[in-house]
Amino acid sequence: MNEWRFAAAAILAAGVLGALPVPSALAQQQGAPPPAVLVQPAVLKPLSPQLEFIGRVAAVDKVELRARVKGFLGARQFTDGDPVKKDQLLFLIEQGPYQAAVDQKIALRDAGKAALANADIALKRAADLLRTNTGPQATYDQRLSEQLQAKATLEDAEAQLREAQIQLSYTEVKSPITGRIGRALASPGNVVGSDTGVLATVVTEDPMRVLFQITQRELMEAKRDSQKGGNDALVVQLKLADGSLYKEKGKLDFIDVTVDAKTDGQTVRAVFPNKDETLTDGQTVRVVIEQEKVPSVVAVPESAIAIDQSGPYLFIVNDKNVAEQRRVTTGVSRDGLTGIKSGLKAGEKVIIQGQQKVRAGMTVNPSTAPSTTAPPKG
Repeated sequence: MNEWRFAAAAILAAGVLGALPVPSALAQQQGAPPPAVLVQPAVLKPLSPQLEFIGRVAAVDKVELRARVKGFLGARQFTDGDPVKKDQLLFLIEQGPYQAAVDQKIALRDAGKAALANADIALKRAADLLRTNTGPQATYDQRLSEQLQAKATLEDAEAQLREAQIQLSYTEVKSPITGRIGRALASPGNVVGSDTGVLATVVTEDPMRVLFQITQRELMEAKRDSQKGGNDALVVQLKLADGSLYKEKGKLDFIDVTVDAKTDGQTVRAVFPNKDETLTDGQTVRVVIEQEKVPSVVAVPESAIAIDQSGPYLFIVNDKNVAEQRRVTTGVSRDGLTGIKSGLKAGEKVIIQGQQKVRAGMTVNPSTAPSTTAPPKG
């Protein structure tokens, strides 16, 4: 009986022990090879938080050319897309009727000048007669009235001439700014007038503005950062449609004075050089804002960070190839890297692949990952 009880207890103990997990160190002692892991040294790197907004490019100056007088449109004086200069002739509207009106007003002005000259002579003669008592006062008063009327008639003729000359000048549609002209929206031979609409659009392309909206919370954070580092402490960049960064950096130059009640945001404007004409009026871009001067922090690949109920942690490999678990405080994450505020020093080897096979205190077989390539997650 005693032998039976001893055998049963031994069987039961063996079953219980078999169900318990075997410590990693014990497993390695039993001949298990060290797990292979990929490591990378923690580095010091400047990491700053970035804010991204959807923006729209807008020309600094944009002019819609329109006809101000009615007439047949003449030959076009440009090619679509041409650079144009201020006061350059772009469209010509038939000038005949307006030139004739100017000539008519010139004739009226000249007639007014002749009438005034005659009235001046008559007034002088009447004044001389009145002074020698050989002419009545009534005659002098009549000549004075005629002279004043002739002067008023001449002034009216000159005003009509100026008006006719203005109308004639409107037959030459010129560019009020230097820039680039878009496609023509009216063809030669058509009758155009004030109700025709836009003939073409001219925009300035260097520099260009980018408008975007920022929330009140983001604006307050930006103001705090600005107070710490000054207005020049912010860098403004653009992401283009293909994901690439625009080579020129911009500068914030305006914040709207009102808040959009629907979005609780304010319109912000940045200005960018555009010498190579990469930016186009109306183009959609992403605006990236960050601090210019950022202190370096300990950074590791994002794949090295794991999180459990106690918070973020990672594994390092010491000089004896033994894995150690480190609890860390994380900071900014961007471009595949995460900043570490505490819990890790620069140069320590961090496991970036194979963590699922590792336990604290386990001996591992580390391989160093190239620092120039983004490590795969594992």
